[in-house]
Amino acid sequence: MSKRDYYELLEVTKTCSDGELKSSYRKLAMKWHPDKNPGNEEAELRFKEISEAYDCLKDPQKRAAYDRFGHAAFEGGGGGPGFGADFASTFSDIFDDLFGMAGNRRGGGGGRGGRERGADLRYNMEITLEEAFAGKDATIRLPTSITCEACSGTGAKVGTQPTTCRTCSGSGRIRQAQGFFTLERTCPSCQGRGQVIEDPCPACAGAGRTTRERTLQVAIPAGVEDGTRIRLGNEGEAGVRGGPPGDLYIFLSLAPHDFFQRDGADLFCRAPISMVAAALGGSFEVPTIDGETTKVKVPEGTQSGKRFRLGGKGMPVLRSRTRGDMYVQVVVETPQNLTRRQRELLAEFDAECSKDTHPESSGFFARVKDFFAGDAE
Repeated sequence: MSKRDYYELLEVTKTCSDGELKSSYRKLAMKWHPDKNPGNEEAELRFKEISEAYDCLKDPQKRAAYDRFGHAAFEGGGGGPGFGADFASTFSDIFDDLFGMAGNRRGGGGGRGGRERGADLRYNMEITLEEAFAGKDATIRLPTSITCEACSGTGAKVGTQPTTCRTCSGSGRIRQAQGFFTLERTCPSCQGRGQVIEDPCPACAGAGRTTRERTLQVAIPAGVEDGTRIRLGNEGEAGVRGGPPGDLYIFLSLAPHDFFQRDGADLFCRAPISMVAAALGGSFEVPTIDGETTKVKVPEGTQSGKRFRLGGKGMPVLRSRTRGDMYVQVVVETPQNLTRRQRELLAEFDAECSKDTHPESSGFFARVKDFFAGDAE
C-alpha cells in the first residue's frame, strides 16, 4: 500500500513554516492519540502516520530530501524516518505539552517521597459597611486538615518508615511500550508517590494528617470592597505525608446598609425635605459613615432629585490615605393629611402663582398646547 503524502497527512502546504507545521501536528496528535481513542485501530494508525510525517518534515535536511524525492528518499535505508530514535525524541518534545506530563504543577499530584501539597481553602465572611470603612481584626474558626502529631506527617506507624515502591522502584512512574514508542504513567501502586506505607499510622490511617477545628486571626484593611479576596499563605489544608500546606482564601461580602449605597469609594444616600424648605431654602444634617454628622445647605428653589456632593466624606481608598465623596440626593416631599386651613393657604398660594413661580411646568404645558394646536391645523 502506497504511503500518503506527508503534507497531506499533516494538513499543511509545502510552503508552510516550521511553526505552522508544529501547530498542525500538535492539533492532530491530540485528536488521534490512542489514549483519547481507546480500542480504535484507525485512530492508532492515523497517529502513527502523522507522527512519522512530522518526524520527517521537522528536520530541514529530511524535509529537503522529501520535497525532492518523496518517499523514495528514505526507502532501503534501514527503516523510514518515523521508526528510529529521532521519533522518540520528537514525540517526547511535545508529549508534555499535549498531555501534561512535564512534571507536577503546584497543587498537583504526588511526587517522590509522597509529599503532596495541601489543598487551598475558601472561607466566606460578611462584614458591615462600617467595618469595611474602619477595618477590623476578625477571628474565624474553620475545620481543616493539620499534620498528624502521632506520626509527624509521615503516615507510617511510630517506629516504622514508608518503604520504596516495588512496582516503580521509587520513581513514581512506570513505562509501558505501546507500538513503537514508550509511554510513562503514574504508578498505580503508590499513586506516583514513590513510596508505600505497609504499616499505616492508626491516628491518621496513613494520610499523615488529621482534621481539627482551627482558630485564626484575620486583619481586614480599611477600604475593602465587596468581593475582596484576602490570602493567608500556608493556612490551608496540611500536605499529605509532610507536604507543604495550601493557602486559605477569605472572600469578603458587604451586608446591605440601611442608609448608604456604595459605588467604589463613593457613598450615596437620599434625604426627604419639605416643600417649604425646598422653596425657601434651609439646611439639614445627615449622618456620615465615620459616625459623625454633617450639614447640607439647601438653596432657595431646590428641585426634587438635586444631588449635593460632600467631598472627602466617602469610603477610604484601599492602601491609600484618600477618601471618596458622599452624595446626598434630596427628594421634595408632598404634604399629606392637610387641615382645612392648610388647604386654604395652599389654594391662595396657587391662585397667586405666575409663570415665574413655576417656570418648568409652565414651559412644559406651553409646549403641550403648541403641540395640539399644530395637530389641529
